[in-house]
Amino acid sequence: MSGPVGWLLDAQVHVVGSPVLVREIVGNAFGLVSALLGLRRLVWAWPVGMIGNGLLFTVFLGGVFATPQAHDLYGQAGRQVFFFAVSVYGWWRWSRNRRQGGDAPAVTPRWATGRERLGLLLAAVLGTALGYPLLAALGSWGPLPDAWILTGSLLATYGMARGWVEFWLVWIAVDAVGVPLLLRGGFYPSAAMYLVYGALCVWGFAAWWRSSRVSRTASTPIPSTYSEVVA
Repeated sequence: MSGPVGWLLDAQVHVVGSPVLVREIVGNAFGLVSALLGLRRLVWAWPVGMIGNGLLFTVFLGGVFATPQAHDLYGQAGRQVFFFAVSVYGWWRWSRNRRQGGDAPAVTPRWATGRERLGLLLAAVLGTALGYPLLAALGSWGPLPDAWILTGSLLATYGMARGWVEFWLVWIAVDAVGVPLLLRGGFYPSAAMYLVYGALCVWGFAAWWRSSRVSRTASTPIPSTYSEVVA
């Protein structure tokens, strides 16, 4: 295939002596921009991220698409599909909030409730437990960490759509597992981007935490009478 599309599908660069697809770099760049837009709570975070999902899907399925890596990471590829689906929900939810809120950000950060946190924990355990044998049967390389990366990424994306501050912590846990897995698999741009994501997640967590405190303070009613103060 010729033209810009053909170049994007076939172009490679060498990193530490190993060939790396340009589309892996470009896909991760879209992911980074999406994360930065999400930190600022802008609706464009979702469609930008979806473009990156499409590119990275082709990267992690080396058996289907031509890639220089010898390993297929089915969990990494599968999460791009689920990312795309969850991003449709996030795009719709933030767009609706944006229309209702006027000039306000698309979402108001808040801490998840105790029930919501329990749901996240149960989903993390169940998703990883079910994903591991499935990915192992498919022949995915590193099926256990791949299962957690898939599960944790979906939970973090859903938490972002809901506006939960905790979603940044889930991303940090995903990055901590993803960096060594991707380095061993030879996906160097993705591993490097995971490191950048990790630093960004710490920043994002602090920013959303502050925003949640501001919004909670603003929503607290101010007593209008002496009796309300002493009640």
